[in-house]
Amino acid sequence: MALTEHLDLRGGRPCWQADAPDAAPSSAQPDRDVDVAIVGAGVMGAMLAERLTRQGASVLVLDRRTPSTGATSASTALVMWAADTPLTHLAEDVGWEQAARRWRRVHAAVQALDADIRSLDLDCAWTARPELYLDGDLLDAQGLQAEADARRRAGLPSTFLSAAEVEQRFGIPGRPALLSDGAFEVDPVALTLGLLAAAQARGAACVYPADVVSLESGVEGVRLHLADGRVVSAAQVVLATGYEAARPALPASFGLISSFAIATPPGVAPRWRDNALIWEASESYLYARATRDGRVIVGGEDEDFADAGRRDRLIPEKAQVLARRGGALIGDAPLPVDCAWGATFGTSPDGLPAVGPVRGQRHVWLASGFGGNGVSFARLGAELLAGQLAGEPQADDADFSPYRFEA
Repeated sequence: MALTEHLDLRGGRPCWQADAPDAAPSSAQPDRDVDVAIVGAGVMGAMLAERLTRQGASVLVLDRRTPSTGATSASTALVMWAADTPLTHLAEDVGWEQAARRWRRVHAAVQALDADIRSLDLDCAWTARPELYLDGDLLDAQGLQAEADARRRAGLPSTFLSAAEVEQRFGIPGRPALLSDGAFEVDPVALTLGLLAAAQARGAACVYPADVVSLESGVEGVRLHLADGRVVSAAQVVLATGYEAARPALPASFGLISSFAIATPPGVAPRWRDNALIWEASESYLYARATRDGRVIVGGEDEDFADAGRRDRLIPEKAQVLARRGGALIGDAPLPVDCAWGATFGTSPDGLPAVGPVRGQRHVWLASGFGGNGVSFARLGAELLAGQLAGEPQADDADFSPYRFEA
C-alpha cells in the first residue's frame, strides 16, 4: 500500500510562528515493536498519542516534518462543535436520528477535550467563548430559527437571537444569529506540542523526520517502510496524515480546497463584546475571533483548488479583502494586517471527519479531520479509535466511517 501525498500545505506567515514553542528533540527509534504507530504529528496524531498512552498502549509517532509544522500551524483554531453543514440540512440527507446523534457526539468530544486540557494543565491559551452564527445564504433568519429548534430538540445549547439582540449584546452590526455555548479558542501549535509531551512522559516515542512511504500489513501486524530504508513494526497503524491524505484509503468525496486568513498585530482586540467566535451561515463564510494577546483573526475567502503556487500568489489580494470584510463584519474600518497566510483545507460532504478501519488493510486505521473543525475532530477521532482499538466499538462509529458516502 503506497501511502500519502506530498503537498505544500501552507504559505505566507501564520500568526502562531513567532511565539511558537520549540518541539522536543526527536526520540530514538524504539528497538522493539510497538502497540500503535501513528503516522502524523499534527494535532490529530498528538491527540491520538495522548489518549492511547493514557490507556496504557506503547505508541510511536512518526512524521516527515517537525511536529505541528504542517497544516496544524495554519489552523485558526476556533474549537466548535457545530459543523459546516447545518443540522437541519444533514437531517434531510441522513435522517433526524443519525444527524442528531452525529452532532451530539461532536459536542461531547469538545466538552471532553476541555476536561482533558484542564486535567493535563496544558498552557495553550485554551479559553471558553460564546459562538455566534450569523445569517447567510445557507440559513436566513427563518432557517436559523429552524436550526435553533432542531438543536434544542437534539439537546444542544443554542438560542436564536434577533438582529437587534445581536447588536445590543455584542456591539456589531445587527444580523439574526444563533448563540451557542461550549465553544473554545486555542493556540493549536502549543496544544499539539503539549499533548505530545504528555504522551512522551508516558513512554511514547516521537521520531522525526521519518517519512513513511509504504505499509505492509499481515496477520500479526504492520511493517512500516521509511524513505531512508528503515523498517518499523507495530501491531496497529493509524494514518493521521492530515490533508496529505492517504489516498488509497480515503475516498475522493473528501476533497481539498484553499483557505486564507489574516491576523492583526497584538493589542487590537477587543473589538466586540465577549470576544465571541463569529462565523456565517454561508457557503463561503467569513469567520473572526480574538486571541489572548489581542490579535483579531479573520479567515475565509476559500477557493475551490489546492494548487499551492496559485494559492500563495493570492495571499496579498486575499489579505486586503479579509481586512475589509472583517472590519465590515464587526462594524469597523478595514483591520490592520500583521500576518497573512493561505493553507490547504479539507472538506467532506457532511462537514464531518473520516475515522475508522481502512478497508482491505489489516490493522490499519484512518483518522482524517476533513470537514472544518480540525481540533474538535482530532479529539473525536482519538475517542473513536481508542474505543475501536480496545475492542470496545460504539454504535455510532459507522457515522464517521471514511466509506459512509458509498452505497
